[in-house]
Amino acid sequence: MKQLIEKANTLMEALPYIRRFSGKTFVIKYGGHAMADEKLKESFALDVVLLKSLGINTVIVHGGGPQINDTLKRYGIVSEFVRGMRVTDAETMQVVEMVLAGQVNKEVVGYLNQHGGRAVGLSGKDGTLLLSKKLLQEVRGDDGAVEVIDIGYVGDVVKVNTDLITTLENGKYIPVIAPIGVGSEGESYNINADLVAGRVAAALNAEKLILLTDINGVKDNKGTLLQSLSVAELHRLIEEDAITGGMIPKVVCCADALRDGVKKAHIIDGRMPHAVLLEIFTDVGIGTEITK
Repeated sequence: MKQLIEKANTLMEALPYIRRFSGKTFVIKYGGHAMADEKLKESFALDVVLLKSLGINTVIVHGGGPQINDTLKRYGIVSEFVRGMRVTDAETMQVVEMVLAGQVNKEVVGYLNQHGGRAVGLSGKDGTLLLSKKLLQEVRGDDGAVEVIDIGYVGDVVKVNTDLITTLENGKYIPVIAPIGVGSEGESYNINADLVAGRVAAALNAEKLILLTDINGVKDNKGTLLQSLSVAELHRLIEEDAITGGMIPKVVCCADALRDGVKKAHIIDGRMPHAVLLEIFTDVGIGTEITK
């Protein structure tokens, strides 16, 4: 009986959030360990299908770095990185597009549909969903001089075609987007999935941007998880070197999305089963909530 009462209390805790978010849009960046573990794949799929059944429009943007690495290795292609970005020549771009828009995208779609969803896989080339341009990297040398480096077919999002996404949402489908952009001449671009998720969320004026990661969330200098932060506090933590390395582009992505119209951003641990539901439908949450 005690367990039944606890279940009822959990549902009552979730009820106000269900009412508040019904009809809203969430954009979720899906990546990291949550894409590699079979039980976590199932857990994520169930979370997304439940959100959709509750009337919450859910858009998925997925990564696929490990899968790209494995395939490039099989083809004997060695990758180089500049400031964490993969140098992408024409040969590498073909593999990246094949893995992201083919293998990974269809796997995510398959899991969602298998668990009761109506998912549709897309790349940024479909319907010119992600109109893109070449992204040039700036590297500062030991002498302080800044050099601009062309790292190939690595892109930035110029425009998001929201008509395609909203059409699918109105048909009760779940869009699943591979982070491949298309240039003005029809060329393909490899784009960071966090960046794509942020731009898509901003274009849709989403209620929430949720980034699944392999850490608990944003922490301070003492290693304490910060449950809630403002954009101003994020910038302070970067200046104090509390936020470093690969976490910097994630929080910058969140800050940019909030600036451009997203209501809230969340960085959560995708290694925890049902991480999305625990963050959204509980009073405390499990990760870091970022606000304007």
